[in-house]
Formats: sequence, C-alpha cells, structure tokens
Amino acid sequence: MGETVSADHILQTRGTQSQFDAFVVSACFDREGGQAAFGLGDGTVRLVSRLNPNTWLTAEAHDGALLALAPNTAQTGFVSGGDDGALMRIAADGTASRIAKFGSKWVEKVESFADGKSRLIAASVGKHLHLLDGAGQTLKVLEHPSSVTGIAFDAKGKRVAASHYNGASLWFVASKTDNPRRLEWKGSHLGVVFSPDGENVVTSMQENSLHGWRLADGQHMRMSGYPTKTTSLSFTKNSKWLASSGAESIVLWPFHGGGPMGKAPTELAGGDNVICTALACHPQHDAVAAGFSDGLVVMADINQARILPVAGTGRGPVSAIAWSADGTHLAFGTETGFAAVVDFTKR
Repeated sequence: MGETVSADHILQTRGTQSQFDAFVVSACFDREGGQAAFGLGDGTVRLVSRLNPNTWLTAEAHDGALLALAPNTAQTGFVSGGDDGALMRIAADGTASRIAKFGSKWVEKVESFADGKSRLIAASVGKHLHLLDGAGQTLKVLEHPSSVTGIAFDAKGKRVAASHYNGASLWFVASKTDNPRRLEWKGSHLGVVFSPDGENVVTSMQENSLHGWRLADGQHMRMSGYPTKTTSLSFTKNSKWLASSGAESIVLWPFHGGGPMGKAPTELAGGDNVICTALACHPQHDAVAAGFSDGLVVMADINQARILPVAGTGRGPVSAIAWSADGTHLAFGTETGFAAVVDFTKR
C-alpha cells in the first residue's frame, strides 16, 4: 500500500497559519508581494510577512466591521474601508492612519491601482465612487443611479467600472467631462471585473448568474445555471478564461474562440454538493486557487485539469483568497477566522 498524504500536507509543510475570533472578510498582498493582509469583521487587519512568517501583527483599522481591503498604492501597506465611514491606510508595521471620513456612511468597496505614471484609490460610499490619488487627495466623485456594489480598474488604470442596480458604469479616469458609458442590464448586479485585455466587463448578479458586455460592440453575454450567487470572479492573465464561484465546482467560462456565448463552461474540482465560495486565478499561469464551503482549498491546473489539495476540510467556508503578484504565495481565510499563507516557491 502506498503512503497516504494528508490533504493538509502543503499547508503544514509550506504554510503559516493563525486563528482569529472574527470572519475573514478579505485577503490580499501588498504590491511588493512581501506581506499578506487579512481584513476581519472585527475591524482589525492582521499582517504577516514572507521574511518573518511566524510573527503576525495587528492593525486596529476600524471602529466596527471592516468591509473592504486592497493593496496600498505604494509598494508596501494596504487601504481599507469600514462601516465606521472611514477609509484607512495601514502601514507594514501595523500603524493605521485615516485617509478620509464619510460621516456615518459605509465605505463598502475599495480598490487601488498603481504603475509608473499614476496611483489611484477608489472607494464606494452609497451611490458615489470617490476617486483619490495615492496621497489620498480627492480627484473626483462619480455619482451612480444606485449604490455601488463593485469596483474594478482596467489593467492600465485608464478606466474604472462600477456595478450597481440595472448594470454597470464605465468611466475614463482622466476625462475632463465625467460622462460614463452605461452598460445596461435589468436586475441587481453585485460585483464587477474587467478582463486583463480590457475588452470585456462582467458582473455577478442577484439572480445566480453572470452578465457580460463585449466593449468593442456592446454584445451582451449571459452566463447562468448557478445554484447560488457568485461572490468571486477572476480572469486568467491572458483573458482566455473567467473563473467563478457559486457552484459545486470551479466554473470556467471560455473567453476565446468566440466564447462564452453558446459554449459550455469547463468545471473543475467539483462534487459532493460542496459549493465553491472563493477563488483567484494565478497571476502568470492558467491555474486557479479555490476555496469551498467545507474549508477545502485546492489549486487547479486549467489546461491539464489537475487538482492539487492545499488545505483540507473542517475550518469553515473559505471567504477570501488571493495570490501575491509574482504567484509564489497564496493567502486564504475562512468565515471562522482561520487565516493562512502558503509558500509555493521551488525548494
């Protein structure tokens, strides 16, 4: 008989982990990739670095629940939003400082963009999308027909998309006149992603489906059949596949060869009536890391359809998952407050 390898083998041999007393709302890495952050429902941000994986720092970010977390526009640090109406910056040492305060209104979504030319922070407060520079100075405030539910920058930071009721709005960041392109589709849209090639925008919907727009000609793309809502969407780097949660497998829609309309999705790592709850495509390869409602975390090779267990079941539904920019480290967290970072560098 062969030796049985534990489903936790990679987590135990290559991971650092911690258990907290609050729901892990979000996970991400700083732009440098040296530090992972986990935003918790108790308002704290927990930090752990590659260089010192056994030391976890705590940032007291929000007086209430943390709702959103993103990398800072600098190489290190993070930005967060909370139900206390604050937009915060968290330094690598755990120091938290306030960028802006929006009264009693919740800062529900936060995204950031940075390259050699521009640094941008976007924060949604009700119907308004606040666009700030890297220093935290407001550049413009963009109004929408209803509450903004999702934010996405394109790969060059020239456009920002916001999902809301009855569709999404597409804005040019540097435009002198703020007239958005309205991407319309009736219903409640819950989140939004841009394809890396900038050619498609896709939203997740209340009706257990996805809706997309091909920007070149406005072609609608409807992707349905999910048993639950899709809370996690991620494109592969080459824009060929859109990975999505909300089903009993990793659902991959083909955005090549004329797809996805009229084409069946590819499904990986499914079965046992266990829902995929969070996922993130690898930043360099055709692979996706995914977490499930029983706590299982896997990495799936899309082209080979191979599945690698990263962490076993029993830690509660996976609620957040993220790759470092170089694709060497994976962070994930669960609804029960478990958080971990796994090192995939060659040894």
